[in-house]
Amino acid sequence: MPYVFTNGIRLSFERHGRGERVLFIMGSSAGGRVWTMHQTPAVVAAGYQAITFDNRGIPPSDAPPGRYSLDDVVADTKGLIEAIGAAPCRIVGTSMGALIAQELAIRWPELVRCAVLISTKSRSDPARLAHSAASRALAESGVRLPAEFRAGVAAFQMLSPATLNDPVAAAGWLDTLRHAAATEPAGYAGGQDWVDLTVDRRDALRGVAAPCRVIAFADDLVTPPHLGAEVAAAIPDCDLIEVAGAGHFGYLERPAEVNSAILEFLAKHEDIA
Repeated sequence: MPYVFTNGIRLSFERHGRGERVLFIMGSSAGGRVWTMHQTPAVVAAGYQAITFDNRGIPPSDAPPGRYSLDDVVADTKGLIEAIGAAPCRIVGTSMGALIAQELAIRWPELVRCAVLISTKSRSDPARLAHSAASRALAESGVRLPAEFRAGVAAFQMLSPATLNDPVAAAGWLDTLRHAAATEPAGYAGGQDWVDLTVDRRDALRGVAAPCRVIAFADDLVTPPHLGAEVAAAIPDCDLIEVAGAGHFGYLERPAEVNSAILEFLAKHEDIA
């Protein structure tokens, strides 16, 4: 796996296919390989080159000790784009990855050709602020909850009732989440727990020049559709697609719909210089 050295750390990345480049930015506590389940094969089949990478804190990228900031992960991604000569690039980001994409478009518009923002927001409402505060309090306490508990809570936070109420789908997801929780080493992605994703960026987004698309999921508890709609309303050239029967992991629960929305958007903006 190739690496780049940027912002004082080593980032691992992979290229898939050939053609115009699309950079995929993953959310918190997950590796770039998650994109290879559904999204990168679809993009490669459409004639693009997909680039995935592991954010700081996710091996084999470096996991420096301490608490990471949004500025840290944004600077990492900026450095990666510059190091591999991908600017201006098409970007697809989810959750924290979508906020990284937002910041790149705000601060360095020359790096971003267009962007798909999945499970995104521009601020946190009271319920999401309370959830973030609770997560920070748990991280501050140093308590490590049992893997079975973490897997069960993740299922209810991240998945749609449509998935949870399907015995076969729910069983498969629970097995996957249990395995991930049980094999996660102590401290894994711990620095990412401190990335502040609650700052109100609505005013800054009004200056974004790159065309964007927000993909929201009807059953997303973490970044609900009304917060995604605010992002779409703030960015001058941005539309909104809401996918039914999907939670925060909607790009995995409803990959056909998500891939279709990504590819239609990329094709629409194929001629952007």
